[in-house]
Amino acid sequence: MTSIQTQILDKINQYSTIIIHRHVFPDPDALGSQCGLQKIIKESFPSKNVYVVGEEVEELKFIHRMDIISDDTYKDALVIVCDTANLPRICDKRFELASFLIKIDHHPDLEPYGNLSWVDTSYSSTSEMIMDLFSKHKHILQLNAEAARLLYIGIVGDTGRFLYRGTTTQTMKYTAELMEYNFNPQLIFSTLYKKDKNTARLQGTLLLNYELSNNGVAYFRMTKDILEQFKVDWNTAGNLINTLADIEGNKVWVLFIEYPDNIRVRISSAGTVINDVAYRFNGGGHPLASGATVYSWEEADALIRALDATCREQHINNRI
Repeated sequence: MTSIQTQILDKINQYSTIIIHRHVFPDPDALGSQCGLQKIIKESFPSKNVYVVGEEVEELKFIHRMDIISDDTYKDALVIVCDTANLPRICDKRFELASFLIKIDHHPDLEPYGNLSWVDTSYSSTSEMIMDLFSKHKHILQLNAEAARLLYIGIVGDTGRFLYRGTTTQTMKYTAELMEYNFNPQLIFSTLYKKDKNTARLQGTLLLNYELSNNGVAYFRMTKDILEQFKVDWNTAGNLINTLADIEGNKVWVLFIEYPDNIRVRISSAGTVINDVAYRFNGGGHPLASGATVYSWEEADALIRALDATCREQHINNRI
């Protein structure tokens, strides 16, 4: 039986135009896997037209900029979607115009899609999956320094600088191989985790004013007024999610970020599985790191109650 990686490479070979998408509100792994794959394909098949599309986040523009393409570009094109669990989270809905759709993702496959789907939760990141694709097909694919830089950023981002449970010996092996290329890891770290004064002050306010439920759900509401007061944008605010990690008593930590039309939710956990709750509130993700969307503060309260109940149930089950 032909492996899924071989099937994906066969499709890449078949198409002259390839457009790579990822999820809305991109993080380093979404951008690293999307743009790293683009660089690998371009390096390996110089005659192909390979584009990356989607909204841009100001503080992550240093990773890579997006291409601006017309709808006509999608005619007879292959689309590959990286790091995106379900269809509603794909950034740029023009993926529907594609001739063929491939999904590459390391999140749980709760909503399968695509003509081909390579989903494997054993990888630390989708960037590690792209590195694995390259590593197993070096007779076909080529990796350059820019692709290595991008995949390194993606792996660093989704492993929390190699602190999260998803970090494996393979993760470290591939990271070491990427570091053999000519890029500056120290510059990546300093740029990726740098905070301006306004963000640092907001982080202090978060620590002083977060709330804690009876069963260990720590949460903070980033309202429009708070964001305006500190002059911090939505995406930067969301990146403060792990401020509430490593505090005694916090089993799950949640940030609500108020947008004009909805409230985006970032959820992380020290061990309580939370992606089922996220899925019930218009989201999903990893067992210990997920996102959701609610449409009122009352619905936000319901999400907290659901997470609190999950903490209580899993605590009881662990004692039995």
